[in-house]
Amino acid sequence: MTGIDALAARLRAAIGSRRVLTDRQQLRTYECDGLAHYKVIPALVALPGTAEQVAAVVRECAAAGVPFVARGSGTGLSGGALPHADGVLIVTSQLREILDVRPEDERAVVQPGVINLQVTKAATPHGYYYAPDPSSQQICSIGGNVAENSGGAHCLKYGFTTNHVTGLEVVTPDGDLVRLGGPAPDTPGYDLLGAFVGSEGTLGVATEVTVKLTRLPETVRTLLAAFGSTDQAGAATSAIIAAGVVPAAIEMMDALAIEAAEAAVRCGYPAGAGAVLIVELDGPAAEVDAQFDEVSALCAAHGAFETRIAADDTERALIWRGRKSAFAAVGRISPDYIVQDGVIPRTALPEVLRRIGEVAAEHGVRVANVFHAGDGNLHPLVLFDDTVPGQADRAETVSGAILDLCIEHGGSITGEHGVGVDKARYMPRMFSDADLDTMQLVRCAFDPDGIANPGKVFPTPRLCGERPGRRQGAHPLHEQDVAEVF
Repeated sequence: MTGIDALAARLRAAIGSRRVLTDRQQLRTYECDGLAHYKVIPALVALPGTAEQVAAVVRECAAAGVPFVARGSGTGLSGGALPHADGVLIVTSQLREILDVRPEDERAVVQPGVINLQVTKAATPHGYYYAPDPSSQQICSIGGNVAENSGGAHCLKYGFTTNHVTGLEVVTPDGDLVRLGGPAPDTPGYDLLGAFVGSEGTLGVATEVTVKLTRLPETVRTLLAAFGSTDQAGAATSAIIAAGVVPAAIEMMDALAIEAAEAAVRCGYPAGAGAVLIVELDGPAAEVDAQFDEVSALCAAHGAFETRIAADDTERALIWRGRKSAFAAVGRISPDYIVQDGVIPRTALPEVLRRIGEVAAEHGVRVANVFHAGDGNLHPLVLFDDTVPGQADRAETVSGAILDLCIEHGGSITGEHGVGVDKARYMPRMFSDADLDTMQLVRCAFDPDGIANPGKVFPTPRLCGERPGRRQGAHPLHEQDVAEVF
C-alpha cells in the first residue's frame, strides 16, 4: 500500500468513504480552477461536510507530511486552487449553511461553501445586503472570496472582502480549529484576521466566516455613457473622482469587449462605441440626484456621444448584463484567452491602455479590456488560438508585458484575482528578495512544514525547510536574530 493509499484509508475512516475520492476520472473534475491554462490531477479529493471533518483531514495530512490545497467553487482566475499532484484537495463546497443573520448587529455568519449572492438574498428581507460582488457572485463561494480577498464592481465605494470580514474560524496547517476576530469591528492584538484574508490558502482553511452586512441604499441610479475611445472614457473617470464624487461603481469596456458581449448576450450597447462607462451611484436620494447630474455633465464634457439612464431595476440589470457576462462572452470571439488582473493609478488609464494596444499589435494578438475603471483595476483578456503554433507563447508574453506596465506606472500585479501559480514568477518584479523573505516568515509562523497550498504566491520558497532558492548562505534576518529558520 502506497503512502497515499494509506492516507486515503485513514481519511475514509475519519470522514466516511463517500467523502473521499480516488478514482482518476472523478479526480479529473478538480484538475483546475477557473484558469484552465494550468491543470494538475490531485492524488485524492476530500469532501468534508463539517469544520471538524476539515480539521480531521488536515491533521491526517500533517501527520503524513502530505500537502493539501483548499478549494471552494473553483472559480478563481490565478490557479490558486490548482491541486498538488501528490497531495489532497480539500473541497469545502459542502459546507454551505448560512448559520446566522443578525440585522441588529449588521452581521451574518456563514460557512465557506455559501455562494456570495446567497448572503445578499438572505439579508435583503431585513433591509441589508453583502457588498463585495465579484462578477462570478452567482457561483463563487465566500471561502474562496476570503482566500483571494475578492472585490467586484462596487469595491470602489465599499472596499474588498477584507473590509467586510470581522471574524473567521480556521483550521491551521497542523489541524487545530481556531478563531480569529469575531463580531466586533476590531479585535485587540496582532491583526491575524487581516493576515489570513487574501493569503490564498497558504495559512490554513476557513471553515466559518462572520461578515458585515450593509444597509440597502435608499436610491440606486445607473448610467451608461458611450465614448469614441478609451482615452475619453478614462479621462471622464478621473474627472468624476476629481470632482469629489465616489460612485458605487465605474466600469469600462472597450470596443472588443463590447463586441464579445453583444455576441453573447445582446446587451444593446450604443453602436460604434470605442468604449463605454457604466457608472452607478447609490445612497440618499437627494445626494444621488445631485451627483448624478454632475456625472452626466462630466461624461458629456469628455466626449460621451450617447448617455442612457436606467429607468428601473430591469433596465439597470440590462445595462449590467454585458459587463457581468464579459469574461465568458469573450469565448464567442476567441477560442482561448488569458485573463489578467493588474492595477494602475486611474490617471494612467489612457496611457496604459494605449500601450497595451501597441504591445498586442507588436505580437499579433488581440486584447479586450473590461475592468473596474474607478480604482484602476484592469482585467485585460489576451485572445489567442492555441491550435495556431506560437500564439499561446505570444499571448503569455503580452500578458507578462501588461503586468510590467502596471508596475512601471506605480501599480500592482493583482487587484483581486490573487497571485496563485499564475503570477508567482512576477513577484520579484514588484518586491525585493528581503520583501519576499519577510512575507515568508509570516507563512512559516502559520505553516512551518510548508504543506498548505505549496507552490503558490512565492516564486522560490526559501524558509521552513522548503527547497532552496537563489540565496546562498544564511538568511540575513536569521543572522540578525530577527527570525528563526525552522
